[in-house]
Amino acid sequence: MVLSTLILLPIATALLALVAPRSLVKPLALLGSLGSLVLCWPLYTGFNPAAVGLQFTESYAWLPSLGIHVTLGIDGIALALLLLNNLLTPLVVLASWREDRNTGAFMACLLGLAGLVNGVFAATDFILFYVFFEASLIPLYLLIGLWGGKSRVYAALKFFLYTFAGSVLMLVAGLYLGTQAGTFDFTQWGSMAHALPLAMQVVLFGAFLAAFAVKIPMWPLHTWLPDAHVQAPTAGSVILAGVLLKLGAYGLLRFNLPLFPDAVTLLAPYLMWAGAIAVVYAALVAWVQTDIKKLIAYSSVSHMGLVTMGLFSGTETGLHGALLIMINHGIVSAGLFLIIGVIYERLHTREMKNLGGLATLMPGYAFALVLLMLAAVALPGTNGFVGEFLGLAGSFPSAPWATALATTGVIFGAVYMLVFTRAVLFQAPSRFVADHKAACTDLSAREWLVFLPLLLLIPVLGLKPHLAMDLWRQPVATLIPEVRTLEPQPVSPTQP
Repeated sequence: MVLSTLILLPIATALLALVAPRSLVKPLALLGSLGSLVLCWPLYTGFNPAAVGLQFTESYAWLPSLGIHVTLGIDGIALALLLLNNLLTPLVVLASWREDRNTGAFMACLLGLAGLVNGVFAATDFILFYVFFEASLIPLYLLIGLWGGKSRVYAALKFFLYTFAGSVLMLVAGLYLGTQAGTFDFTQWGSMAHALPLAMQVVLFGAFLAAFAVKIPMWPLHTWLPDAHVQAPTAGSVILAGVLLKLGAYGLLRFNLPLFPDAVTLLAPYLMWAGAIAVVYAALVAWVQTDIKKLIAYSSVSHMGLVTMGLFSGTETGLHGALLIMINHGIVSAGLFLIIGVIYERLHTREMKNLGGLATLMPGYAFALVLLMLAAVALPGTNGFVGEFLGLAGSFPSAPWATALATTGVIFGAVYMLVFTRAVLFQAPSRFVADHKAACTDLSAREWLVFLPLLLLIPVLGLKPHLAMDLWRQPVATLIPEVRTLEPQPVSPTQP
């Protein structure tokens, strides 16, 4: 019952937040989000990393006449992402403590989003997965559209239309596979899908890719992301970068890679090049940004390009790297958007030319920013290093030239992050900062509570990455042979 409770608790708390007295909304939201985090503890302690298959499974009748059931279960990949989602939710609730515009609805959106994303990671019935996958668009659409910046309506519509359009093709493909297999439990589609001819595999692969590529987002389907990030409130940006971008990569791991190995073999080289282009292109665009929030938004596109390369590398090393980047990017990007939120709350600006000198005025803030920056540029000893190293090392045997190109993007990433850090902390204070010096107060106790879990995870996962990798070793080891066994085999010279 843990997984179903993990889905229902935040959704129920969201509904209560809509009707609760204003004075109780924030404590209720914090209590509900912390309750979900506590529920993750028995999942973590009771999880057996060596076991094959799904754990904590649940099954309930839904539409049995149509073969549709509420079936839940997780492996180590889903568990890691559940832990990330339920860690970030109470942090964004606490970070949004000063939000006073329709607070009940705001907190309801955050909690409802957390519950729906939990459902995506836990569902094993395709129809249930699709419902959660699509429904998760609604709270973020509302967060951007109602609490965003000046162009919030445009950004919200663009986000919704991009992500919804791709998902329609996934629905058609999933209905076809469920009908052919006689079940909508997608964990049982493997043998049937493997037997499909190459042309059909490519069509179905493309249908699922349409939904997941937009979510990641892959180049060139990334253009909705910077607008969404810039217009979203801080909490929306944190959850979008920290968790929602991972839904696309998770979908590739659940559907494209295990179900269509022939199509993966055919299309992986092109997708790896698309990932490499995303790494470099987004890094170069980030370098020239003057809005620091847009800079971090393009940084997300660049990092998710590395994830794409690792996923389609066909190596265990590459897959481990992709998964580590997903988790670590969730931690670091969440921290960076929170960092930007702190300064925007005080100075109401995100332009580099208006900043500078904050290392002296806000030393605690400077410490947090520098540590997050070092993780973002993958300094050895931080959590960013191991994932990027494994991702590039695993990609090199499959696509050496694409990997070499992506490596230059990593270098550009270090450049723009250093430019960002210097502009905010170490360059001479702007006239704007001088005029608003009284507002440049250091991190409060509440803000330290938000940042400390993220800052602690940077060295912990940097020095002990096995704490995360041990969770998904078994599903990764199971997935790779499925892809490799159907790779084209070289023809012997003795064969006609």
